[in-house]
Amino acid sequence: MSKITIEPISRIEGHGKVTITLDDSGAPTDVKLHITALRGFEQFVVGRPAEEVPRIVPRICGICQTPHHLASVKAVEAAWDAEVPSAANKVRELMHLGNIIHSNALHFYFLAAPDFVMGPDSNPATRNIVGVIGEAPDVAKQAIALRKFGQTIVATTGGRPIHPVTGIPGGLSKSFAEADRDAFLAEVDTMIEYAQNGVALINSLNEKYADATKSLGVIDTWYLGMVKDGKHNFYEDTLRFVSPDGKTKQEFKPAEYLDNIGEHVVEHSYSKYPYNKKVGYPDGLYRVGPLPMLNVCDSMATPLAEEARKEFVETFGAPANQSLAYNHARLIEILAACERVKELLNDGEITSTDVKAEVQPKAGNGVGAIYAPRGTLFHNYETDDNGIVIKGNMIVATTHNVPTMEKAIQQAAKEIFK
Repeated sequence: MSKITIEPISRIEGHGKVTITLDDSGAPTDVKLHITALRGFEQFVVGRPAEEVPRIVPRICGICQTPHHLASVKAVEAAWDAEVPSAANKVRELMHLGNIIHSNALHFYFLAAPDFVMGPDSNPATRNIVGVIGEAPDVAKQAIALRKFGQTIVATTGGRPIHPVTGIPGGLSKSFAEADRDAFLAEVDTMIEYAQNGVALINSLNEKYADATKSLGVIDTWYLGMVKDGKHNFYEDTLRFVSPDGKTKQEFKPAEYLDNIGEHVVEHSYSKYPYNKKVGYPDGLYRVGPLPMLNVCDSMATPLAEEARKEFVETFGAPANQSLAYNHARLIEILAACERVKELLNDGEITSTDVKAEVQPKAGNGVGAIYAPRGTLFHNYETDDNGIVIKGNMIVATTHNVPTMEKAIQQAAKEIFK
């Protein structure tokens, strides 16, 4: 018996390692994914005035800070029964889409693309974004432009490019200026074109690496995503589970998440293993993120993304169970986000100054859910009569995926050994 340890895993946030136990013939007999980071934010928020919490929790993740900010403020509003002006919700959604574009572009072009554009057998010293710039400069330029576009949206609507602060219980601390809207409108068609180019790129890469894409990390799991009227939605309002064969759907609202999601504790990881409570552990293990989002929705909400989704289904099936298909789904989501940004920018209400309602702190229990770039995100706070947080619970996007990432690595290790 021998053991291979991969540490650190350099392309994920936080701290993690993989251990692979091999038998005497070199075949993998056990694979474990260890998440060894303790964040502690569920305790950090206790004792804080709830209106401060949306400015604290973005520190959970420097990449998905905007979804944490918005899920947090949603949870406070739910606890306090706060009404939010329509214009504020639209500007918040715009802020969120900026982060989706920025983060998904980072994930694919900077973290995943080097392995595909440069090739998995290329020199690791050059298999990075610098190598992509040399190998495919137009792809790199468009990736940087998409990231800049998304990040500038966050900075403009959120007050800061990292760790936004404008989301407050009852709405926003500032409105969205007409000059800013016009500046983004001047760019958005180009960004839609770049996003379409990204979908074309991944189609060509899927053909080139078809054997790996359709064999490595292929596992059957449940899928969890967010829909509105059955359509793919980044911001609200219904959670949907879909079974591995696609025949069973379970829907619930954010406030009902504890009735539908359980968390299993394992000895080898600090991360808990969430599962579909109505199915049980381990059969109810599920995935979140771009691939599950395309699996659970009936259609995309924008026309170009919907055409891309149909092509995706033709390539991978429905529901798709290939882990490497996450890359394709992520690029379709960039396109969907750019299209939705254009819709919001053309909405006359987006520049309304009616963006804040009066809110009264009180005792309550509220849940905020949103679709972060890595998947579904939950924040849940209980407050006392003075609006002080007395209990907090969070299920961050990556946590949902930890057990199924482990399953995918197990499958890939066995496949590679063959």
